[in-house]
Amino acid sequence: MKPFEPNLSTLAVARDILLTPFGLDEAKLLKTLGSMFTHKVDYADLYFQFTKNEGWSLEEGIVKTGSFSIDQGVGVRAVSGDRTAFAYSDDISEAALLSAASATRTIARAGAGKVKVASAMTPTGGRALYLPNDPLASLDATAKVKLLERLEQMARSKDPRVVQVMASLAAEYDVVLVVRSDGVLAADIRPLVRVSLTVIAEQNGRREMGSSGGGGRYDYGYFTDALLEQYAQDAVSSALVNLDARPAPAGPMTVVLGPGWPGILLHEAIGHGLEGDFNRKGSSTFSGRIGERVAAKGVTVVDDGTLPDRRGSLNIDDEGNPTQCTTLIEDGILKGYIQDTMNARLMKMPVTGNARRESFAHLPMPRMTNTYMLGGDKDPGEILASVKNGLYAVNFGGGQVDITNGKFVFSASEAYMIENGKISYPVKGATLIGNGPEVLNRVSMIGNDMRLDPGVGVCGKEGQSVPVGVGQPTLRLDGVTVGGTV
Repeated sequence: MKPFEPNLSTLAVARDILLTPFGLDEAKLLKTLGSMFTHKVDYADLYFQFTKNEGWSLEEGIVKTGSFSIDQGVGVRAVSGDRTAFAYSDDISEAALLSAASATRTIARAGAGKVKVASAMTPTGGRALYLPNDPLASLDATAKVKLLERLEQMARSKDPRVVQVMASLAAEYDVVLVVRSDGVLAADIRPLVRVSLTVIAEQNGRREMGSSGGGGRYDYGYFTDALLEQYAQDAVSSALVNLDARPAPAGPMTVVLGPGWPGILLHEAIGHGLEGDFNRKGSSTFSGRIGERVAAKGVTVVDDGTLPDRRGSLNIDDEGNPTQCTTLIEDGILKGYIQDTMNARLMKMPVTGNARRESFAHLPMPRMTNTYMLGGDKDPGEILASVKNGLYAVNFGGGQVDITNGKFVFSASEAYMIENGKISYPVKGATLIGNGPEVLNRVSMIGNDMRLDPGVGVCGKEGQSVPVGVGQPTLRLDGVTVGGTV
């Protein structure tokens, strides 16, 4: 493992919150880890976490709900071969730790192992990708309410057809401390904020919806009036476009994907299939294909957890490893997978710093951070002009994918028809249907306008949700099946 620069101030805060109040020190943590190594355990760790969350929501001009919660606890994990034992407790105490550690020994092989727990802890830290501030304290309650009211007023002022506005504000202050049997002691303080806006516009008895929002690892000061105005404009514009939308046609056609959030299709249809656990088990369509061509020339996809202030970024992953930028596909060739420690060890591949878990009560697994396609050399206008008849998908709503074969279905929440190289009229009800690896090979033009999403992504896997980022440039895809309404 490459050494990385310690962030000792973050470590000190984590100790003050997660260890000192409960009478814990490094000697007691080593004692807990050591108790698991009386049997053949390859690896063990402790994951301490303290989280504050709040949420505010406005509807019909009134802040109707507000929530606040504090959660804390510790997860205890032991790994032996490809087996994992895990226990957790919201009681942070030496007795609870030892009890959880005792429970994990059930998966260990009989007899004493050669692997031993470290005799001392080595404080390490991650990068400084974001300020370790508490965003909940960055505005008082009155100011938070006023922010939502201001956002609603901005949206209503954009057009008289706006009949309903729903806005929400959320923040999280997350402190984690990872203690590993190899002696690593690492901590991270993770702020996270988000604003979401949904508007409903009505015209001639027809109602349509538009949404927008964003955020990242900031405090509430990130949401300037100029940014709130942009959210309001985007949401209202989307709703008004849908008021004029016609039913989408169906059949195979050329599809142009817009930059930014449409990268969610890349995340779902491609990204999950590149996670190490699926490939180790042979259940991914990408299993055993490193070095093979899986996409058109020019297609390069990376997962990058090191982007400053981004929603999907982390200073360290949830095993205490530094995050990194991992090239998954380079010029169409599959280069690697997203890995946590266990799957990397079993596959004899490098750890990529992608171990993530929803909370201390969940097991870590390989997960994406910020996954995006690099830009190409085409002007977006040139890409649109190259299409005689096709679909221009600007924004996406829901979708689903089958990891085993890469098949996906995604619905476009804002889309337009392209006629003779120009955007003509908006359409509603368009869905993209296809196979992830197959669609990657249908990329024929790549724009020079790579953009990341505004900071709204949430990824679900095996019942766990974590914040992520996506992105891509404008893309031309040839011969994609579009499901429509006509």
